[in-house]
Amino acid sequence: MPVGRHSATTQRRRRWSAPAAALAVPAAALLSAGADALPRAEVVDSPACCAELIAAGPTDAAAANYQFQPSTPQAMLASRALRRSPDAALPAGVAPESGLQVKTILAARAVSAMFPEIQNIGGVRPDALRWHPDGLAIDVMIPNYSSDEGIQLGNLIASYALQNADRFGLDDVIWRQTYYPAHGTPHPMADRGSDTANHYNHVHIATVGGGYPHGHEVYIS
Repeated sequence: MPVGRHSATTQRRRRWSAPAAALAVPAAALLSAGADALPRAEVVDSPACCAELIAAGPTDAAAANYQFQPSTPQAMLASRALRRSPDAALPAGVAPESGLQVKTILAARAVSAMFPEIQNIGGVRPDALRWHPDGLAIDVMIPNYSSDEGIQLGNLIASYALQNADRFGLDDVIWRQTYYPAHGTPHPMADRGSDTANHYNHVHIATVGGGYPHGHEVYIS
């Protein structure tokens, strides 16, 4: 995993490019195409002793596994990214980070920074599956989720997570009753009986974790 402890006094930074495209994610219009994975994002050395840097890095090729139609919002994420400074440290966002693992924290902070309209992100909670109890998943709650604007916002967040699958250590995204593995073929899910259980009111983002934080981590956009 690209997570490490560094105590070098010199600084080595790589300029990351902004996300190149956003993909709309209508549940009924899914196509799949293969893609070669890009190398993992580098961990940037810290200028200060003992800070642990978890880099968000550039947009990777994982989203090429998902060619969604239509693709009209392609400029939306790029426009949002241009308003952020490259290599900027990500502050804590709206997600409660207690119990989350480092890749999940990185995803939560990046989503908060990219989508300031999001005011509620769920984290650790009891569940029969391991994702939330083990700090591997967040639920990004979508305001007015049944409106056109809410659906578009959820589409953008799902697309953003998939485009950054390698950086976030992404395992999967679930949105609007559709399961999107980080590297694989998306598929509809069975009806579980409610908007919450069917993931209509939130985007579920699950990661491989990366271990629990030690308190010296710096999360880089």
